[in-house]
Amino acid sequence: MSQGRWPAGPDGPGRDERPGGKVARAPRVPTVGRLAAALAVAVAATLASGVIAAVTAGSSPGATRPAPAPRSSGAVTNVGTDGGQLAPLHRIVPPDLLAVTKIPIGRARAHRLARIPQVRDVLVLAAGAVQLQGRQVNAFAVEPAAFRSWTPPGTAKRSELWTALAGAQLVVSDQAARTLGLRPGWEYPVVGKNVENLRLGGAGPLGMPGFDVLVSRSTGERLGLVPEVAVLINAPGADPRRLAVAVRRVLGGSAQVLDLNAAENRASAGGSSYLDLYRKAAATCRGLSWTVLAAIGQIESDHGRNAGRSSAGALGPMQFMPATWQAYGVDGDGDGRADIMNPYDAVPSAARYLCATGAGAGGRQLYQAIWHYNHADWYVQKVLALARAYATRYR
Repeated sequence: MSQGRWPAGPDGPGRDERPGGKVARAPRVPTVGRLAAALAVAVAATLASGVIAAVTAGSSPGATRPAPAPRSSGAVTNVGTDGGQLAPLHRIVPPDLLAVTKIPIGRARAHRLARIPQVRDVLVLAAGAVQLQGRQVNAFAVEPAAFRSWTPPGTAKRSELWTALAGAQLVVSDQAARTLGLRPGWEYPVVGKNVENLRLGGAGPLGMPGFDVLVSRSTGERLGLVPEVAVLINAPGADPRRLAVAVRRVLGGSAQVLDLNAAENRASAGGSSYLDLYRKAAATCRGLSWTVLAAIGQIESDHGRNAGRSSAGALGPMQFMPATWQAYGVDGDGDGRADIMNPYDAVPSAARYLCATGAGAGGRQLYQAIWHYNHADWYVQKVLALARAYATRYR
């Protein structure tokens, strides 16, 4: 529970008082129609001499085969570039909107997207239509360290997927793996502008409709994926229609925009969104709304962006004082320890703390419970206002 980077609001920042006395995505793989159209038209048109030429030239997938065992490269601890090391997962970013364009977005337009009110994170990706097992699928070239935070919690936590991706292996959605009969450890020819034989490093729910295949950025370049034609946007509490209008204003009217929080898109995406961490944690306290946890998570650390130690000594995505964590911290992910920096532990711990101080009763008791989380009336009012915005946004 820290000062962090507070969202702008009419009441502005106030004193940061803390408990404990501290002032503190042939038939195609099933996807959403709108996104399939966006990639098939926008991206394939851009790749007229790439993916389409490769497919119509008579390229065929060929037989799959087990890949040679990968060479050991030692312990992997951090990922910044292809073949790099994998960083611990502390930050989480729920994707709210996906846009696909016909031309590269570019740095200037990406910055304009980031300045749209309520937009907190923007991730620009290379994308394209490729052939895998004789079927057209959507492929995205990503930087593992940045992209993993946008996937469902269970997937984001699977470091072996992101280590494989950083090592130029193929990662696919669990739906694509089932539909195409893909086996981890086998090599598959992926047909784009060129043909790349890629070892399948793993599969899992990617949480976004139309996200079938992930490759590293260098592999994406060799396949001919189009740089900067897809963008993920995180805008907690934003009205989806207004956000889509603002995004189209920046990207142009031909941009295809998908509300990732619409019920039909959540269902088709597979897995669960990060917001399920808040939902599941709230379910442990009768009467407590997940929106309160989401509001606190946004205010305290911007959903993990500012999870470091505050000036008052609070830590983690839910910003607990160490003494409070000793009393209320739980092992939410079953790894045998309660880690103040781990969102899978910190979110249910926050629910436990709020429940212990009466949040489940609602009304005045909820107000007091939030006040106990941070001893400031302005803070309580901000949490309640943001919780109402979440309730409206995700109903």
